[in-house]
Amino acid sequence: MSSTRIAMSGAPLGRAKAAAIMLHGRGAAARGMLDFADVFAQPEIAYLAPQAPGSTWYPHSFMAPFERNEPALSNALATIASTVADLAGRRFPPERLALLGFSQGGCLALEYAARNAQRYGGVVGLSAGLIGPPGAPRSYPGSMAGTPVFIGCSDVDFHIPLERVHESAEVLRRMGADVAERIYPGLGHTINDDEVKHIRGILAGLVQASAA
Repeated sequence: MSSTRIAMSGAPLGRAKAAAIMLHGRGAAARGMLDFADVFAQPEIAYLAPQAPGSTWYPHSFMAPFERNEPALSNALATIASTVADLAGRRFPPERLALLGFSQGGCLALEYAARNAQRYGGVVGLSAGLIGPPGAPRSYPGSMAGTPVFIGCSDVDFHIPLERVHESAEVLRRMGADVAERIYPGLGHTINDDEVKHIRGILAGLVQASAA
């Protein structure tokens, strides 16, 4: 694997039918993302969680001008790219791979998928949106080619403006993704059972497709 510290759980890579890259939030630990592996109840998936330097993928708000989050943002995207490449070399091409993140990690998952458009097994952004200031150009090249995407967020999340959630879903739809957007009244900055249900469905479909 890449030189980045990566926590792992689930099926061993040699036996897994699919893989999922799990991206933690600001100030959190990679190992914490792996707690979801049992909740998702997909034991045939290998779960990999990279650790951000200093537990933060980029220093400022995801809504800040891009240059304020550099070079950390580019380094974070490169970490995902390296992990994706490593997995491709281990018989997990993007269509057998899910990208999943919460909060800062969710923003990173969505932004990476948009900047590297192709058919993924699934993309999930929880309490997340595409990165960049209001009015940032969203002319990403390429097609998501039917990738199932789930974006879940509260209508009153103090980190994620509701307009950015809507914008992100629409951008990815225009790029050819099959987007499910769910807004939860009064939820706050957290994850709920309905989101877990949607993720289970994406991961189960990924395992079934990989076994076909």
